[in-house]
Amino acid sequence: MNKKTVAMAQAAIIAALYVVLTLLANALGLANYAIQVRFSEALTILPFFTPAAIPGLFAGCILSNILTGCMLLDIVFGSIATLLGAVGTYFLCGRANASAQTGMAKIFLAPVPPIVANTLIVPWVLAYVYHFEGSVPYFMLTVGIGEIISCGVLGVLLLNILKKHRNVIFK
Repeated sequence: MNKKTVAMAQAAIIAALYVVLTLLANALGLANYAIQVRFSEALTILPFFTPAAIPGLFAGCILSNILTGCMLLDIVFGSIATLLGAVGTYFLCGRANASAQTGMAKIFLAPVPPIVANTLIVPWVLAYVYHFEGSVPYFMLTVGIGEIISCGVLGVLLLNILKKHRNVIFK
C-alpha cells in the first residue's frame, strides 16, 4: 500500500479517536474548566510511533474544540498547544524510533512536550478568553495536573501497550 495513503488513514483514525475520547471526557465533565482530564490527550504520545499522528492530533483537537462549543481563541490556541506537543514528542522521541530500541528514557520523555505546551498555553486561554476566576499561575498548576494525568499517566500506559504491537499498527 502507498505510504502516503497509509499515513493519511492513520491521521484520520487518530483524529477520529481524539474526537470520540474528548466527547466521552466532556460527557463525564472532565474535558473543560481548570483541571482538564481529556482521555484524548493520552494520544499525544502517538508521534513516538508515527509522524502521521501530528496532523491527526491537530485535526482531532480542532474538531473536538468545535464540537464541545469552545470559543474561537480556545479552538485556535488549544489546537496549537496540541500541535506543538505532538511535534515536540516526534522530534524528542519519534524520529529515531525506527529501530526496535525504545529506551525507558524515551518512553517517559514522550509525554513531556504536550504537558509543557498545554501547561504554558491553555492557562492564558482560561484566564483571558473564558475569564475564569483565578490567576494564570493557578491555572498552570491545575492544567499541568490534568495533563500529567492525561499524558503522563494514561499516555505512558498507552505507549507501553502499543509498543508491543508497533510493527503491526504503525507500519
